[in-house]
Amino acid sequence: MSYIFVHGLGQTASAWDKVLERLGCQPECLCPDLPELIRGKEVKQYAELYELFSGYCDKVSGPVHLCGLSLGGILALNYTIDHPHKVLSLVLIGAQYKMPKGLLRFQNVLFHLMPGSMFDQIGFGKQDFISLSKSMKELDFSGKLDKLLCPVLVLCGDRDRANQKAAHGLAQRIPHAELAIVGNAGHEVNVDAPKRLAELLDGFWEGL
Repeated sequence: MSYIFVHGLGQTASAWDKVLERLGCQPECLCPDLPELIRGKEVKQYAELYELFSGYCDKVSGPVHLCGLSLGGILALNYTIDHPHKVLSLVLIGAQYKMPKGLLRFQNVLFHLMPGSMFDQIGFGKQDFISLSKSMKELDFSGKLDKLLCPVLVLCGDRDRANQKAAHGLAQRIPHAELAIVGNAGHEVNVDAPKRLAELLDGFWEGL
């Protein structure tokens, strides 16, 4: 049994380091690095990234627990919907289930203004990053949330205003989902509040 932690766009796998070192349960943890996952491949669409992520999870022996933040949460949710018998539990942090098109358009304007060197640091070329973001605008898992079979924990930072509505929506639409708002945290809960996040994860998994 493995626990897979999936980081957000703009992060790397190291964003989970301070969380993992605080976990009391000490599970077998895997942290795929999305830039490494796509290295050497031309990935400009969400579907292409998801195919690579899905292949990564498929290769993990036995059932898995998934924990994803932001883009990582979207990938984890997508995989859980597609492979309900593979996933034992799901944790979604600052994740959307229906892409807010207005927010994506605003983000893409900002991305166009940012220098390419900032994208190189996170392993994505600027144009690929922008194309990936644009390709996500039609994603909508609303009609499939009630089909989730596993226990689900929904988390969101108390300063993450852009994603709190989606967090409440996920908790309402997913059967038996738990919701917790993490204090003193923005969107990157794994970076802003690693100790509290580890406590929430330990409590969730120990209660399964």
